[in-house]
Amino acid sequence: MLTAAGVSDLAAVGPSEIAGHLATLRTGSDDHPPLSAASAARAASAVRGLHRFAVREGLTTHDPAREVKPPTLPKRLPKALDVTQIEQLLAAAGAGLDEPLALRNRALLEFLYSTGARISEAVGCAVDDLDLREGTVLLHGKGGKQRLVPVGGYAREALEAYLVRARPGLLAAGRGSPAVFVNARGGRLSRQSAWTILRQAAVAAGLPVDGDRGVSPHTLRHSYATHLLDGGADIRVVQELLGHASVTTTQVYTLVTVERLREVYATAHPRARG
Repeated sequence: MLTAAGVSDLAAVGPSEIAGHLATLRTGSDDHPPLSAASAARAASAVRGLHRFAVREGLTTHDPAREVKPPTLPKRLPKALDVTQIEQLLAAAGAGLDEPLALRNRALLEFLYSTGARISEAVGCAVDDLDLREGTVLLHGKGGKQRLVPVGGYAREALEAYLVRARPGLLAAGRGSPAVFVNARGGRLSRQSAWTILRQAAVAAGLPVDGDRGVSPHTLRHSYATHLLDGGADIRVVQELLGHASVTTTQVYTLVTVERLREVYATAHPRARG
């Protein structure tokens, strides 16, 4: 592109050439198909890195990329399952496994959906953090921040069944662990193992596990927030429950509910089309 524009020296590159190059990446050319927004953003980052390097090494005296605004990635809505899909996922947890692991897997997924905990917070949870009589759990979030979150009735039942009938036997295989969720060797369950449990349950429930709409470690957390807002919860309350430092982070879930309202309107209103 630079050669076609008559530019053969890196020092001669200006903001207009960079902006033109980034625009071509998105629209495509005779030689290359258009890039997605994410791919174009990565290419723009590479261009900015090249010019910073050139200035730092004394190859050029000016960084023209600083004057070009990088492309803005479209805001991707969180993936959320509907209530029926959540029930299918929870019912499939631990399917085909021996009772201890089946009870643990069901308790883990019920816990994640009931509390909106990140997987790292769930596997980091200790028995002393749980108060099933009061129906609360103390979660240890990012930056050492703690928050007290309610635990729903279904999750309490699943946790009680696991803690009484499964966890003691699993612990016997190891040296003892304060973790709520333990593996078959009696040690703390890892994040990767928790993700595998979720993936296996999704497959058993017939839910997608690959692609943009696949069930991921954050799916239950996204679904938790979306369903709370759908049910009329105040966004500030959801912010506290999720442990977000800013309500701006939580506001993305309001976009999910608006999209759902549009879908319902489009299918239910007799004059929605046209």
